[in-house]
Amino acid sequence: MSRTHVNADRANWGGVLAMTLCVFALIASEFMPVSLLTPLAADLGVTEGLAGYGIAISGAFAVLTSLSISRLAGNMNRRTLLLILTALMAVSGVVVALSPNYLVYMTGRALIGVVIGGFWSLSAATAMRLVPAAKVPRALAIFNSGNALATVVAAPLGSYLGGMIGWRGAFLCLLPVAVIALAWQWVCLPSMPAESGQSQGGLIALFRRRVVALGMLACGAFFMGQFALFTYVRPFLERVTSAGTSAVPLVLLAIGVSGFVGTLVIGVFIRRGLYRTLVTIPALMALIAVALVPLGPQLWPTAALLSAWGLLATAAPVGWWSWLARTFTDNAEAGGGLMVAVVQCSIALGSTVGGLLFDSLGFASTFLASAGLLLCAALLAYATASERATTSGPVVAVEARGS
Repeated sequence: MSRTHVNADRANWGGVLAMTLCVFALIASEFMPVSLLTPLAADLGVTEGLAGYGIAISGAFAVLTSLSISRLAGNMNRRTLLLILTALMAVSGVVVALSPNYLVYMTGRALIGVVIGGFWSLSAATAMRLVPAAKVPRALAIFNSGNALATVVAAPLGSYLGGMIGWRGAFLCLLPVAVIALAWQWVCLPSMPAESGQSQGGLIALFRRRVVALGMLACGAFFMGQFALFTYVRPFLERVTSAGTSAVPLVLLAIGVSGFVGTLVIGVFIRRGLYRTLVTIPALMALIAVALVPLGPQLWPTAALLSAWGLLATAAPVGWWSWLARTFTDNAEAGGGLMVAVVQCSIALGSTVGGLLFDSLGFASTFLASAGLLLCAALLAYATASERATTSGPVVAVEARGS
């Protein structure tokens, strides 16, 4: 038995739900500025573009933290570390809400980036300690349901609250949620001493394992392909589909709701075959991206295709975190940090490439590039599965039963 599964005889679902509430507050905090940029920028006396850098800086600090959290935390009890990160999330919200100028605002956004990188780096390792090995995919799916729910409600709720009580009040509304998450974790999370057997070596050593290199490349290609398209869904709906001001929010809501459903059902498919799931999801999303090119001007087919996209795209991270838990059985923190860095960098690169194509060659080039990247992700996931099948060792034996 892997040392990571210290509570393999029982499941601590209270701890899982406490972590899920923290995920909800974290994702809501991360994306709250999206719907509040205009009043926020006006109040701080900067352009909307500069205000938008508040999202970019959180991503940058998430990458830096994810690559160093395991080494910097050292022998600190992981329960204590998670509580500190949750408290820091609350502090970040207060700093942003009370910021008198742009510099303080950006400082608050950098703090939330530290929490994002640290929390997601620890998520798989924490799930492996809270529930038996067979239930880890379910626990990760529950974590990601908090992610999906926050994605659904953060933008419209932030816009509504901003209109009612101002953008500062909207950020302060997240403070009680963070405090409740902190108290719940305090009660439900068990002591989780740092694993003495975990490697603190460099990340380059991880890539010496071919299955790790292929898997991370597949994961990166997936997120690049996803965000090359998804980042520009709204202008696509407005310019190509000619969706009105009432239709666009409804389509976006449908994407979010279907994504939430996806996180609830993905565990069934992972149990039946993890690698089949990792190959099938990007392949289906590539087909959707291609189909959107001729069907884009038609509202109802486009809405249906984008809803299917949301179902698959939001569920996919559960599959990749499950792959991480199976692959890094004795070094999940290092693997988690590496995956967070790969995901964040891939999102930034994918959205940048998609934007350049969207502006210069039109939406069709962006969507077809997305499809190409997603097909690469499917092929790389298949190569990862083939490599795993030929690798020897106890981890392979565990994975073979679920592949």
